Amino acid sequence: MKLVIFSGAGISADSGISTFRDSDGLWAQYRIEDVCTPEALARDRDTVIRFYNQRRKELLSKEPNPAHYAIKELEQYYDVEVVTQNVDNLHERAGSQKILHLHGELMKLCSTADNSLIYLMDGWEQKLDARCPKGSLLRPYIVFFGEAVPLMGQAVNIVSAADILIVVGTSLAVYPAASLIHYAKNSAIVYVVDPQIPPISGIRNRVETIRMNAAQGMPLLAKQLIREVC
Repeated sequence: MKLVIFSGAGISADSGISTFRDSDGLWAQYRIEDVCTPEALARDRDTVIRFYNQRRKELLSKEPNPAHYAIKELEQYYDVEVVTQNVDNLHERAGSQKILHLHGELMKLCSTADNSLIYLMDGWEQKLDARCPKGSLLRPYIVFFGEAVPLMGQAVNIVSAADILIVVGTSLAVYPAASLIHYAKNSAIVYVVDPQIPPISGIRNRVETIRMNAAQGMPLLAKQLIREVC
C-alpha cells in the first residue's frame, strides 16, 4: 500500500529548527526579501550566503525527532515516500529512503549559471567566492520565493498515487506546494497532524485529524497504521 508523507516546517520545528513564521530565531533577524529571493542574491550576495551558512550551522546542531523516526518505521509496513517542503536533511538522517525536497536542500549548492550542477557540502560554511568546476559562482540549492518549483510535477505524481496521505507540520499556506493535497485520489485517506488544522475544504477524501505537534502525533498515528496493516 502506498503511503505518502507531505511534511512542512512543523516537523522540523520540533527538532528546534527555526522557521520563517517564528517570532524569534534566525528568520526573525532578516526579512524574506533580503535573504530568500533571486533579487536579494544579486543585490547583496554576502548577506544571503551568510544567512544560509547560519542555517546550516543551526541544522548541524539538531537531531531528528520522534516524528521523523516514526515515518522511517512505517517503511517496514508500507511503500513510503516523503514529499517535504523542508530544506533540512532530518528525514534522511532518520533513515527515510525516498524523499523529494520541493524547495531545495540546505546541505547542497548549485551553480548560478546552471542549477543542474549540484554539489553536496562538506560542513556548514559556503565561502563567498566559492565556484563550481566550470567557474561560475555557487549559490544555495534553495528554491527562492518567486522562483519556479522544478520538482512540482514529480510531487504531484507521488501524491496522486497515494492510498494514504499524511499531511504533517504544514500550514498549507505556501503555494504551489499547498495545492498538492488536492491531487490525492478520491479513495485515499488523508490524515492531518498539526496543533492547528490547516484549511482542507474542497477535498472529497475521508479526512482524519490529529491535533498534536508532529513529534507527539506522528508516532501515535504510525502505531495506529501499523496495527491496521498487521
